[in-house]
Amino acid sequence: MGLPGRSLRDVSLRLDPGSLGSASFRREYKLKYAYCAGSMYKGVGSKELVVAMGRRGMMGFLGTGGLRPEQVEESIRYIKAALSEGQSYGMNLLADPMRPDQEDRVVDLYLREQIRTVEASAFMQVSQSLVRYRLSGLTRNPAGDVEIQNRIIAKVSRPEVATVFMQPAPTQIVEKLVAAGQLTPQEAELGRKIPLAHDICVEADSGGHTDQGVAYALMPAMIALRNRIMTEHAYREPIRIGAAGGIGTPDAAAAAFVLGADFIVTGSINQCTVEAGTSDAVKDLLQQINVQDTTYAPAGDMFEMGARVQVLKKGLLFPVRANKLYEIYQRFGSLDEIDEKTRTQIQEKYFKRTFDEVWREVKEHYAGAHPAALAAAERSAKQKMALVFRWYFVHTTRLALSGSPLVSDYQVHCGPALGAFNQWVLGTGMEDWRQRRVADIAEAIMEGAAEVLASRMANILHMS
Repeated sequence: MGLPGRSLRDVSLRLDPGSLGSASFRREYKLKYAYCAGSMYKGVGSKELVVAMGRRGMMGFLGTGGLRPEQVEESIRYIKAALSEGQSYGMNLLADPMRPDQEDRVVDLYLREQIRTVEASAFMQVSQSLVRYRLSGLTRNPAGDVEIQNRIIAKVSRPEVATVFMQPAPTQIVEKLVAAGQLTPQEAELGRKIPLAHDICVEADSGGHTDQGVAYALMPAMIALRNRIMTEHAYREPIRIGAAGGIGTPDAAAAAFVLGADFIVTGSINQCTVEAGTSDAVKDLLQQINVQDTTYAPAGDMFEMGARVQVLKKGLLFPVRANKLYEIYQRFGSLDEIDEKTRTQIQEKYFKRTFDEVWREVKEHYAGAHPAALAAAERSAKQKMALVFRWYFVHTTRLALSGSPLVSDYQVHCGPALGAFNQWVLGTGMEDWRQRRVADIAEAIMEGAAEVLASRMANILHMS
């Protein structure tokens, strides 16, 4: 059916980029666009990046993983001083199942500093610290509804993990927190009426830790899951589903919104900007890549488990060497079992120091930070080998962040979204990363996504 008095060939549509996604998401977080810049490990998602997004009516998350508590606290104070009342920002809360006390310290800091929004990442199961953050400060308003102080945007890539976040906090954990005096009985009771997170960010294949999920399959499955759980629990406030992973162009953002995303979260494209907290040398490398220039390597923080991260491969030896170390770890029971030729190659080419020298560094670090892990490694030759190999992953990250001359060993977490972005901006003012600013990119992608959707809709109407 055509439009009255007009030919379909004359149809011209315009979409407001501020109308894309969920109105309730924008309203809840006081945002111009349903767009966030996700956190990036070791402060690559920097305090400057967070402030730049907040000042333009969007939200960025500080990459707190791997930072010392005093660094996080300093960044929080910088952000608070730079942003005015009502401008949005958030902090990352990274799962640390090996060191739950570390998670607790981070949550203590967030509660003390009144951080109202966190991006929860790498959680495979719910932790006590996560529940404590979410339920702290719950009250009931005069209308009888639950007033929520602390919001969680949960990044997930599997339906079973999403299910846990969409349901109320586990009773067993809540009871433990009440018994320990860390939650009040009222907070525990009100916590039964809300999901652990009202915002679920579905992460398809992305830079860094990844399950290599496909957005076209994940998004419909997660939305169907959300709908079932919403019906089951009859929540008063909707659970919103966001999309992340592979979003680096207006077309990709438009596809995410068509798939039903209430909001989008970008990552890889933001580390090749002026504000990103990594070295110029890394940004120079990233500016040149295409969509085929990433690959997969073991995750250093979950080395023994075989978890994977997506990293830059163009011009780098890190991916090959990291995969080789994991292969050796699987084959041998100790450093002493490794054949002499391989031992020499690792020490001279990969580490550029002996196993003994690396072990001394590892012991010095773990003695203060993780004494239990050190004790376990001193009892187990296999675990000692794992910690020595883990050192390489920390070392290669430091090389990249510092811009070391040892470029070939850089570990740079990155997905193909940046390659797509680089092709999109060829020949424009954003081709050089020194002209790329995170908020400019966000606005260009959202404005472009609105144009893409309007164009596609006009084409569909024309073809009908």
